Amino acid sequence: MDIFDVFVDMQATGTRIKELRKQSNMRVCELAEALGLESEQAIYKWQRGQCLPNVDNLVRLSIIFGCHIEDILMNNMEMEEDASPLLPFLGFGVLSESFFNYVFNAI
Repeated sequence: MDIFDVFVDMQATGTRIKELRKQSNMRVCELAEALGLESEQAIYKWQRGQCLPNVDNLVRLSIIFGCHIEDILMNNMEMEEDASPLLPFLGFGVLSESFFNYVFNAI
């Protein structure tokens, strides 16, 4: 698969955000407050797949839900479990997780 064939599925990501919110027993207004949003409209738009959270809000969502950003963003790639979606596009076969973390944590 070419890197330009990969995209974030907004509808599936919105469904995932809604699932994670419900698993956390949070109402939309509580999530909006936790994110420091002035209204709930952004969350409703995310959940309907009309738009995606910005990077700052993705980080905040991952903290609130106790998961990785990759667990929130849904894409059209089928991956093996425990595989990073970035590795095939970095020109490497299989990298150890410690090397991958070292490289990207150093940035």
